[in-house]
Amino acid sequence: MKRFLAVLVVPLALFSAMPAFGQDTMMERFFRGKVTATGSFSAINGVKRQFDVVLTGRVRGDTLTVREDFVYSDGERDRKTWRFVRTGPATYSGTREDVVGTTTLRVDGNTARFTYLVDLEPGPGKNIVRFFDRMVLADDGRSITNTATVWKYIFPVARVKVDFKR
Repeated sequence: MKRFLAVLVVPLALFSAMPAFGQDTMMERFFRGKVTATGSFSAINGVKRQFDVVLTGRVRGDTLTVREDFVYSDGERDRKTWRFVRTGPATYSGTREDVVGTTTLRVDGNTARFTYLVDLEPGPGKNIVRFFDRMVLADDGRSITNTATVWKYIFPVARVKVDFKR
């Protein structure tokens, strides 16, 4: 019986001792647990939208999952879920249900950058835009400002700003 327990406990202890890449980056530290945010979207065609977001993040092994529950100023609600899999000491491969393919997120100190494609009209018609996001963690570690530029082909068509708070 003792041998059976040892065979079971040792692999479980080794598995729970991972993370493979050492220290958490700003992503795990900031987005683990509950975070709130306010944001705005403004496009060159005059469309402007304000929104609030409640984020719930969890880390399991090398995966950071962040569920975003949006409430727009017009009452519309939406939910998106990012899954970031750690691929290196400061890099992640990310997916979300409306993202075309994957993104690579890179963390450099208190700044994270990533770019990704989004189909704004899922279904038979395609309306693909590219987001260029830059997230900067404040010195006190309690807030992140995310600024994004949205491009269609070679033209910038919108800006997004989101302020996250712990």
